[in-house]
Amino acid sequence: MIQGTTSDAGKSTLVAGLCRLFARQGIKVAPFKPQNMALNSAVTVDGGEIGRAQALQAAACYLEPHTDFNPILLKPSSDTGAQIIVQGKALTTLEASAFFGPKSKDYKAMALGAVLGSFERLSGQYQTIVVEGAGSPAEINLREGDIANMGFAEAVDCPVIIIADIDKGGVFAHLVGTLALLSVSEQARVKGFVINRFRGDISLLQSGLDWLEAYTNKPVLGVLPYLHDLHLDAEDALQSAPIKDTHRRLTVRVLVYPRISNHTDFDPLRLHPDIDFDYVSLQTQAANHVTHLPAADLLILPGSKNVRADLAFLRQQGWDNDIATHLRYGGKVLGICGGYQMLGQHIADPLGIEGSAGDSIGLGYLPLSTELKADKQLRRVSGQLNLLGQTVDVKGYEIHCGEASYLTPQHAHNNALLQLTPDFTSVKVPAVSFADGLQSADAQILGSYLHGLFDSPDACQLILHWAGLSDAKAIDINQIREQQLDRLADVLAKHLDMPKLQAILES
Repeated sequence: MIQGTTSDAGKSTLVAGLCRLFARQGIKVAPFKPQNMALNSAVTVDGGEIGRAQALQAAACYLEPHTDFNPILLKPSSDTGAQIIVQGKALTTLEASAFFGPKSKDYKAMALGAVLGSFERLSGQYQTIVVEGAGSPAEINLREGDIANMGFAEAVDCPVIIIADIDKGGVFAHLVGTLALLSVSEQARVKGFVINRFRGDISLLQSGLDWLEAYTNKPVLGVLPYLHDLHLDAEDALQSAPIKDTHRRLTVRVLVYPRISNHTDFDPLRLHPDIDFDYVSLQTQAANHVTHLPAADLLILPGSKNVRADLAFLRQQGWDNDIATHLRYGGKVLGICGGYQMLGQHIADPLGIEGSAGDSIGLGYLPLSTELKADKQLRRVSGQLNLLGQTVDVKGYEIHCGEASYLTPQHAHNNALLQLTPDFTSVKVPAVSFADGLQSADAQILGSYLHGLFDSPDACQLILHWAGLSDAKAIDINQIREQQLDRLADVLAKHLDMPKLQAILES
């Protein structure tokens, strides 16, 4: 099990790298994260939902994502509430007190049962399971009933490696302090440390490493270098765009609202050599001393875990007026999932699925209305994108509670952006094709429920052509992901003490 001294210490990356390293050695390996909290998720081969990081780690193992890889997923819908996904299926929305407060016993008993059930199934199928912790194991207020870190490790008798990010500063204090706040049995479970994101001359760090090993009686299993331009799916944090140059020929901006979800949709655009890509948030606007959305060729409204609240936020910033101005000047707009719903006429949440029950008026650009329902739509799909008189293949997934109704029946057929077929690999359900998405009458606006729209190179190329990049090149994000996973595994093989790591696995 890989645990970290902090969030973003490198747990997800180290697990992914170890998974690829072991898989290349012919070991039958699988990833596992008992409990995750993230708004980036993926649809699994068995028709469920897990954290995006575990889908990446599954790819590192050459596996399709499965719900057992992440049995508990918490998707925040407000500052105090989250939707709870148990073994791939949404159960309900709970407030923080139900997870961590005095009323949390029922939730923790249920969650522990789900976690141990998934782990037991994986243990019967794989030689090695690489487990990722969550946050830090030293959060004193979260220790009781813990299933995400040491509570799980103790329950299944799992050895632990702790990783710390030296780039944050205070790496020795992080490691020693974390170890000190563990119980005696938990301290014994820690088999070594990994230091992440080191820059410079390793010889200058050696005296500190020697001290750390002598003080804790734990080995340093490796010091990993800072990997510039490591392009892997982010678990949650927005990834900054690569350094821009003056040759970028299409400007794309993604609006960031408080509950933005599945922003990994845009990695193919962020990495495209011809695109000036960036996210627009209140922070970026404040840093640039501007109050309006910046000029762009394409504005994208991404997915949202709380569509009505994020639509209200968008209006509070005056972004609705900026979008109207952008369209008047000939700009293009794309909405995906929650962003697609916002572009419609009306959004109803009578059951309070994503927040307080109620209705909202949409931005009014596309002829659809949305009603949020208790049953979440989870499906992997493939089909065709129809745009600019061309038809190309596309693959992706849908993950939403909204059910769209079109103003007139012919809209769903005549103006459909996509024709898709569900991919039920391991679920015996008849695969019936369906229409998805709309294009506005003036062809300036597109909307779709399909996540992963840009992951198919031909579809990405066609949409960029529509957006204004007439000779757009295809970019294959799946190929990039594979190259980066192999690069990561090569770095781990070089910088980790593999004999000591092997001894831990066999202990």
